[in-house]
Amino acid sequence: MEKKQFYKMVFALVLPMALQNLINVGVTAADVIMLGMVGETALSAGSLANQVSFILNILMLGMSSGAAVLTAQYWGKKDTETIEKIFGISMRIAVAAGVVFMAAALLIPRQLMLIFTREEAIIAAGIPYLKIVAFSYLLMAVNMTYLNLIRSVERVLVGMVTYAVSLCVNVIFNAIFIFGLFGFPAMGTAGAALGTLLARVTEFIIILFYNKRCNDILNIRLKLLMVRDRQLTRDFVHYAMPVIINELVWGSGMAMLSAMMGHLGSAAVAAHSVTQTSRQLAMVVSLGLGNAAAIVLGKTLGEGHPQRAKVQAGRFIRLAAIVGVIGAVFILLVVRPAVLTFMVMTPEASRYLGYMMLILSYFCVFQSMGTIFIVGIFRAGGDTRIGLILDFAGLWGCAVFLGCIAAFVLKWPVPAVYVVISFDEIIKLPFSVIRYRSGRWLKNITR
Repeated sequence: MEKKQFYKMVFALVLPMALQNLINVGVTAADVIMLGMVGETALSAGSLANQVSFILNILMLGMSSGAAVLTAQYWGKKDTETIEKIFGISMRIAVAAGVVFMAAALLIPRQLMLIFTREEAIIAAGIPYLKIVAFSYLLMAVNMTYLNLIRSVERVLVGMVTYAVSLCVNVIFNAIFIFGLFGFPAMGTAGAALGTLLARVTEFIIILFYNKRCNDILNIRLKLLMVRDRQLTRDFVHYAMPVIINELVWGSGMAMLSAMMGHLGSAAVAAHSVTQTSRQLAMVVSLGLGNAAAIVLGKTLGEGHPQRAKVQAGRFIRLAAIVGVIGAVFILLVVRPAVLTFMVMTPEASRYLGYMMLILSYFCVFQSMGTIFIVGIFRAGGDTRIGLILDFAGLWGCAVFLGCIAAFVLKWPVPAVYVVISFDEIIKLPFSVIRYRSGRWLKNITR
């Protein structure tokens, strides 16, 4: 009976979160597909300019995931007052980060583009994108923080609905502004940015309505931004800061890999852009499973049942292996043939894309397993520093460092470079298993 209830609870959490992740990928995929129809330069410019919002996305994901380490366990104790204070701390950080990124995109867009490419045509197309999408960064930071924290108290449907509506808005206005439908001028990459901005405004309106009319668990008020709790702030820094740094390390590493591809030519950029979107598509269920594990295990540990949490963690690991295999098959048999058939690319970019998608299919299983350990199991018990160590060593010590050597010293072909930059997931897995078996993550961190 306990096992049956467990899988029922996991399914109820994973399905909405997987759909939410799928919708988020759909927003990126819409930009990739529509800009790909405009041309390779527009696709490359949109993809590289979007690395700025990708880093902000990762920062907010890390901050809200770190905060969720605390909220999930306090939810196990039903201490909603403390959870509301954690919301306030998180929102202060979100607002500050959003303002900083918005200012950077408005004031130094060319310098930001130069980080990722030296091709003037791509830079020229990317600057208008950044100047428009900059106004979405503050909304994006606040929206992500709210939706990611509200799901840590098992309210996951609101995020799915919000992002579903946002996707529809984004796709419709992307089509109108990119291609110039209904009498509007064709704006290309700038049109994609405007569609994204309108989607973020829509998300914010839905969140305001939900918080005012439907949120029956927490009382999220503006004055929480000013709440001060020294002990809780110390706990936040101790448990959440390693997750924030972890996600920044990972996000900046992924951005560096995109920059590396940007210096290998527009064909490599275009192929890598499509491959990364496909990778996110294949990982939506794995990421949802990892987030569900953090919620379920955190709640169980907060209730004071470490042995039950250990049993549940073993079930999550088996589920992650199955989901990883399904993702690999999906990439190999569905996504790869589809993108090779419908994407408009040069022969060189298409050849790179075919190899990259084949390589990606084999790495999906390892990434699914890594996600369940680092995002789910370890964070549930407040063991957040191990993820930072593993990602820094694997991504920067292996993928970025060796990838640069392969690309710029050894001058290997682009598909071979992609193998090297994907190898970090395999490197991390044995160390994750050792840490899991040590049981150091089985901790109740509430007060």
